[in-house]
Amino acid sequence: MARSTKKGPFIDEHLMKRIETMNRANDKKVVRTWSRRSTIHPDMVGHTIAVHNGRKFIPVYVSENMVGHKLGEFSQTRNFKGHSVKAAATETTAKPAPAPPAR
Repeated sequence: MARSTKKGPFIDEHLMKRIETMNRANDKKVVRTWSRRSTIHPDMVGHTIAVHNGRKFIPVYVSENMVGHKLGEFSQTRNFKGHSVKAAATETTAKPAPAPPAR
């Protein structure tokens, strides 16, 4: 279920304060945050925010297309390494069907 429009987007106060002070000082440092739940605000465009994925911080450069999305959407928490090679090899190297016997 989506958040009510009368409430507005959620942004952690400490993150918004830091972005506002950086905008006033015209500073473009990397901001580290654990707040994956914060919505990207137009004031964040042009900044690099390092979002924690549970193990390390993933740097995310915020562009205009990201406004309205959550920070956590751009910092993946799971790493898919692919299916096993053995299973894929048996499917692709299937033997051809035998020819019908000649009469």
